[in-house]
Amino acid sequence: MIDVSKVNFEKLNGLVPAIVVDSKINKILMLGFMNEESLKKTIEIGKATFYSRSRKTLWTKGETSGNFLLVKEILPDCDNDSLIIYADPIGPVCHTGSHSCFPLDNKGINFLEKLSEIIKQRKHKLPEDSYTAQLFKDGSDKIIQKVGEETVEVMIAAKNRSRKEIIYESADLLFHLMVMLQDHDIELGDVVAELEARHPNLYR
Repeated sequence: MIDVSKVNFEKLNGLVPAIVVDSKINKILMLGFMNEESLKKTIEIGKATFYSRSRKTLWTKGETSGNFLLVKEILPDCDNDSLIIYADPIGPVCHTGSHSCFPLDNKGINFLEKLSEIIKQRKHKLPEDSYTAQLFKDGSDKIIQKVGEETVEVMIAAKNRSRKEIIYESADLLFHLMVMLQDHDIELGDVVAELEARHPNLYR
């Protein structure tokens, strides 16, 4: 974890800006400000804690809503006067109910993470007229069966060498695989972390 003594709090009247990033999808979540006390508390409790410039007091994100930011890593910038905080968000970060306080898109891996969140919601709320919810209602064996069926469909599409079919059936397979992961309380980010562990030198 970061060495607090090396952080420069002098440039901004005892504060440093802290950018919070979703550790699983590398998406900016919010910007807050920290003083030395809030940074120390963040390290101590493992939950992002900021200094409120309007209320002149510390506040831990999620202390009233339950939407905590579980801190994974804190890094300073090159001048040691700004911080980036990698965290796992528990629930929406923005007061509007959005995942991020910034209007960022959900393309690529961000889209998959958002889809994973929706699948998780379907699992817990089990709304009527939801195909995903019905899969969870039918149980693990049905979900596993669907993964098997979609795997075969991808194999057939590949055998036919049909690009359109391969893309379509792969999308079906990926969706049902994500449902199976949620059935076992496994996050998409856990799978990504496993791949990263297998390729530690990829970004060097």
